[in-house]
Amino acid sequence: MSMAVAGLLAGMALGFAGYFGGFGAFLLVAALGAVGFVAGRFLDGDLEPGEFFRRAGGRERDARRR
Repeated sequence: MSMAVAGLLAGMALGFAGYFGGFGAFLLVAALGAVGFVAGRFLDGDLEPGEFFRRAGGRERDARRR
């Protein structure tokens, strides 16, 4: 499935949630979609758990301080 089709489906789901369920449902669908996206990227191997907890710059930044 292309990213355009995935984006279309996500947009339609958010639109239906917003129309039929109100703003709270819209936020819930958006949040669960984001969690599902991250979980999918993690399961595909595109993300590693350590990427969420590392500081920007990493070792290079610490080496410049010495």
